[in-house]
Amino acid sequence: MIEKHHIIKRSQCSCVDYLLNYKHLTPSEHRGENGVHGKNGAAIDLEYKQALECDLRELFHQAEYSIEDITRKLLANEQQVQKAFKKVEQSEKGYKREDIIYTLLGQRYYL
Repeated sequence: MIEKHHIIKRSQCSCVDYLLNYKHLTPSEHRGENGVHGKNGAAIDLEYKQALECDLRELFHQAEYSIEDITRKLLANEQQVQKAFKKVEQSEKGYKREDIIYTLLGQRYYL
């Protein structure tokens, strides 16, 4: 059976549910001793987070994006995206790339 693992906890990324934030794992890979949530899982957890940051940097390559652009690129729910970015500063053109990535990574970087 395959289990869905959130790379960044939804509570950390302002409850935005987006496909890039999932990793499909076996129970052993997810919760086993060497799994991401296991006692030896810190290295793999960091590897997943770093890979996600790379994916987000590739996906968001322009300087600024609107809420609609962010929603479309993430294939996410627009209300969730609006809520997540409610307190993020924006310019006339939209949200800055780095602010988007930082928000989606749970207010930190991993690279």
